[in-house]
Amino acid sequence: MQLAPLYPILYRILKPCFPRCLWSGDPNSKAIALTFDDGPHPQYTPELLQVLDYYNIRASFFWLGTCVNHAPTVAIDVYQQGHWIGLHGYYHYSFPSLSPDVLKQSLLSTQQAISQACQIDPEIFRDVRPPNGLFTPRTLSLLHQWNYRPVMWSVVPEDWECPGISVVVKRILRQVQSGSLIVLHDGNYGGQDVAQTTAKLVPELLGQGYHFVTIDQLWMLSPAGG
Repeated sequence: MQLAPLYPILYRILKPCFPRCLWSGDPNSKAIALTFDDGPHPQYTPELLQVLDYYNIRASFFWLGTCVNHAPTVAIDVYQQGHWIGLHGYYHYSFPSLSPDVLKQSLLSTQQAISQACQIDPEIFRDVRPPNGLFTPRTLSLLHQWNYRPVMWSVVPEDWECPGISVVVKRILRQVQSGSLIVLHDGNYGGQDVAQTTAKLVPELLGQGYHFVTIDQLWMLSPAGG
């Protein structure tokens, strides 16, 4: 069952209830963020990078630690091309289902995997998106306590269900507005279409006057601040 029509409603309900999360940027700015979850993938992510490079766009990637360990050279390419990197947990486990100790270790292990692959300080990676967007007030409290920044979304076209490239693009174009934070996937679910979807989507958005920023830039443009 596809739930794509419900996500705009959830966004409008949840955003004011949890203002310390990043849901979107400045509603008066044409700056939007293109983000990708569940990678890096050894095939889908390099295909996506070619599209982003063609349009000279910097995106943001929320990685699973296990995928970083399986594709470290892809991780290096993403980082060296100037894209922003966030955490999605070590495995794709729902954060509320984990004990605080296990959740913290999942994030630390993911930071360590990225640090080893890219040869950079693990403390750089503080942005966290919960898998499937599932969280509780307790989850957010823990993330803030550990000095992480929770990142959510405003446009979710449910591409992991593989409804078709044109369907995903149409869903995004219907929902996008100034400050939008768009979620796509370059992992095992949805990743097979991500490069083609992005190649079709980006020129449409550029033609509407939008420009792309990374998550760190969107924090600065958001009422939630950094």
